[in-house]
Amino acid sequence: MSATEISEIFAKVGPAIILIEPQLGENIGFAARGMLNFGLTDLRIVRPREDWPNPKALTASAGADDVINGAKLYDHTSAAIADLHHLYAATVRKRDMVKPVIGAREAVRKMASLGASSGVLFGPERSGLTNDDVALADTILSVPVNPGFSSLSLPHAVLLISYEWFNLHSQSRDERMPRNVQPATRSQLLKLFTHLESELEASGFLRNPEMRPRMMRNLRNALGRASLTEKEVSALRGVIRSLSRK
Repeated sequence: MSATEISEIFAKVGPAIILIEPQLGENIGFAARGMLNFGLTDLRIVRPREDWPNPKALTASAGADDVINGAKLYDHTSAAIADLHHLYAATVRKRDMVKPVIGAREAVRKMASLGASSGVLFGPERSGLTNDDVALADTILSVPVNPGFSSLSLPHAVLLISYEWFNLHSQSRDERMPRNVQPATRSQLLKLFTHLESELEASGFLRNPEMRPRMMRNLRNALGRASLTEKEVSALRGVIRSLSRK
């Protein structure tokens, strides 16, 4: 499947990934690979240290040829971001700037809610973004990491953003049940809880009246988190009946 076909999975256009002065062709390739893994295709490169096109980038992309070949090259960051409506600067370093600071998940939700083109800036591998580059952004995007080891590689940082976008938009994450499977109704769940409680009482499990309410709440919460289907509720009630007969 081509990058164009994969991008059609998404109802909204994904953010542009903008790499400023990337030092290694391999890292560009790894970043492109992560982008295409999660459906992003708009790669923009500002003043790469190595010549472009770069065969190392193409090799490292492991098949994300469409992203590498479609990457746009720029001499200045301002040109790379000219068509974007909202810009994020990916950085873990504290900045002496008054800008909103949000995480990756919140950022992609905001990108989606704006319904306009967005982009994420990533700095060089060693130094990260300069203050001048950060100043161009509307929002700082910061991913919580281990404070004792806060250095993310460029491809990993791109991968995190790409994953969060895919996680929000991909139809595979819609978590809709198949047509022949229906979630249990509240009535069915309540009947399951009542059935379970009555059998636990009959078996003597709920002999402590003071502990009973809390124990039943815990059981209801555990079963509620399972997002049971109609068939699963029916199966569980069959298990309860079978155990109660013994």
